[in-house]
Amino acid sequence: MKAIRIAILDMYDNARNEGMRCIRQLLARSAEENGARFRVDTFNVRAENELPGLDYDIYVSSGGPGSPLPSGELWEPRYFRLIDAILAHNKTSEQKKHLLLICHSFQLVSRHLGVGTISRRKSTSFGVLPVHFTPAGKAEPTLRGLADPFYVVDSRDYQLADLNTRRIEELGAKILCLEKERPHVPLARAVMAIRFTPEVLGTQFHPEADGEGMLRYMLTDERKHQVITTYGEAKYHEMVRLLADPDTIEYTESIILPTFLRRALAQLGQLTAA
Repeated sequence: MKAIRIAILDMYDNARNEGMRCIRQLLARSAEENGARFRVDTFNVRAENELPGLDYDIYVSSGGPGSPLPSGELWEPRYFRLIDAILAHNKTSEQKKHLLLICHSFQLVSRHLGVGTISRRKSTSFGVLPVHFTPAGKAEPTLRGLADPFYVVDSRDYQLADLNTRRIEELGAKILCLEKERPHVPLARAVMAIRFTPEVLGTQFHPEADGEGMLRYMLTDERKHQVITTYGEAKYHEMVRLLADPDTIEYTESIILPTFLRRALAQLGQLTAA
């Protein structure tokens, strides 16, 4: 059996995180469940200016800290050249490259492709929060099986809003999800997921988040103190309660990234059906 080559684009800039653990855990689980062979390589994009070539089948670009606005750093134009190369390859090649963009990566690529405005939020969005489908989201195979709304781990200071509908139509992109409804707040609802192309999916939230592992992390004294100090005791206890509920983050984790990988394997000829 052919080994599927997977590139993890580590966008955490050497910051401590749970995301990379969760991504690797889901890749290992997917390989076992689908009887596939994965060769996984990790590229430290922001800290080491490491980027893969086009010789991978699947790319997973992680979340990360900091601003998604233009940085002037060396890695940024190289990262966008890779994104453009994947998109160009998929237009002409039968053997597609599949790309998942998570949180910080989603913001970067949304800015690069001009689908809307990336701006700083009035306040940080942090917690286990509901996400609502658009009509396109209800028809999106990667999200099938999720409730409306479904729950996600959200952690961001920036958002995508003020959409460029003409550019979205040019790309053939579909807006899949929006953040929670806030009828008392006179602000645009941020976009939470986009199907950029048939092979490229982006989420503002963290679909890789592991409910059990995140709960274990949240219960450590260090993280408990950080969250309570920054967001208050009520927010902390709400997160712990929702993380402990198997119908929230644990369920979201079991659907989105595994389905993305299964559909990629099917298109690559490694499964009989998606």
